[in-house]
Amino acid sequence: MTASADSTSPDLALAGAIFDVQRCAFHDGPGLRTTVFLKGCPLRCAWCHNPESWSRIPPEAAPAFRERRATVGELMAIVRKDRHYYDASGGGLTLSGGEPARQPRFAAGLLRAARAEGIRTALDTCGCAPPSAFALLAPHVNLFLWDYKATDTAGAPSLHRELTGRDPGPLLDNFRRLYAGGADILLRCPLIPTINDTPAHLEAIAGFARDYPRLAGIEIIPYHAGGLSKYDRLGLPRPALKTRQPDERTKARWLEFFQARNLPGITLA
Repeated sequence: MTASADSTSPDLALAGAIFDVQRCAFHDGPGLRTTVFLKGCPLRCAWCHNPESWSRIPPEAAPAFRERRATVGELMAIVRKDRHYYDASGGGLTLSGGEPARQPRFAAGLLRAARAEGIRTALDTCGCAPPSAFALLAPHVNLFLWDYKATDTAGAPSLHRELTGRDPGPLLDNFRRLYAGGADILLRCPLIPTINDTPAHLEAIAGFARDYPRLAGIEIIPYHAGGLSKYDRLGLPRPALKTRQPDERTKARWLEFFQARNLPGITLA
């Protein structure tokens, strides 16, 4: 029995801050999906593709990037429009951002409403939120899309903090807690040439494949410069990255690293 006609559900009145909704998304989980992008992100990744997700943007920013409020009911009216595509492709609803776990009650309400209608759910997260937020969200998430961004080396300054603004410890603790609780997790690893595609980081990704065999998979996400124009439209300085989009030889080298270790389930996104 679904709740699509239950206009009395308290979830439908929950409101949150979003900055975009994309229908027919192919890269935000299995199948064809509708992705709702929630406002707010605690990280400042050096390669961020969604600077409009940040909590504060300049007042002169393009109107398309401004925060807007939406209720669960309003968003579900959009999400259910493509229900037949979800059923045919194994897709569903994805919450992304920013960091959707920073609005846990709203995110949980939207996920719960989708699940009540038999729509599968995914949560795209960097893991940077209190454990209580993930405890609230986990029962309503079919698949976590978990970003793993950088690896620290013993005795060296924190590369993760340098590249994202936060230490990795609490994020990894949240990952381990969810994994131990039985959550389905797809590890997603953005690789940026000369920035984080170090032997230590590649070895750490391989370690995830060995140490967490129940992972739904590991996706290597090659860097692209497609988000740079957003900085111009937001009136923000572009990231000062000394990098480039990886060529086919570079991507092949990454895959060869994992293939040499006989690790299945690691793919290029």
